Amino acid sequence: MLYKFKSKVTGDVIMLGPNGDQVLRIIGHEPAAKGIIEVAAMPAAIAALRQAVSDDENAAPGEGEDATAGDKVLLRQRVWPVVDMLERALDAGEPVVWGV
Repeated sequence: MLYKFKSKVTGDVIMLGPNGDQVLRIIGHEPAAKGIIEVAAMPAAIAALRQAVSDDENAAPGEGEDATAGDKVLLRQRVWPVVDMLERALDAGEPVVWGV
């Protein structure tokens, strides 16, 4: 399964299902086939994603999902495109929607 996050003011962000599920859970949404992030909810969503990245990076080795980088894609790398999309959409006053 793929998630496609869309906004009128940015390009699409496409994520694999488990990564999209993770992003949605971080911002307080249950994974779903489609949904919307309203403009009013974006500051909290951005803050939650940034906090999750900080927590992940500050976790002791073995505690955080991505604590041992190796060949893994770090949480910071996975969520950055979504954070950027949310910031741009917030500035423009446009919602972000997703679908699978």
